[in-house]
Amino acid sequence: MNTPLTDSQIESRARRRVAIKSGFYVHAIVFVAVNLGLYAIAQLTPHPRWHVWPLWGWGLGLAIHGLVAFVVLQGDGLRERMLEAERERLRRRG
Repeated sequence: MNTPLTDSQIESRARRRVAIKSGFYVHAIVFVAVNLGLYAIAQLTPHPRWHVWPLWGWGLGLAIHGLVAFVVLQGDGLRERMLEAERERLRRRG
């Protein structure tokens, strides 16, 4: 049985979610700015393709951050629901 959230719990969760999503947006803006700078610098060097390595590595980190921010948060409360289901199973077993 899920108990309804209090106003302070709702406020706390909302602030946490907004902070995570805002953090992703800042991460994405910095990613674009830095990688544009690396691209510009790379064009001035004899080996202009080295900039793709940080782009791919950091891009993977940014993708994971995006998954956490926008997909995993959809399951917020999943742990609580799983715990409650497990409690119910244990109660039925006696």
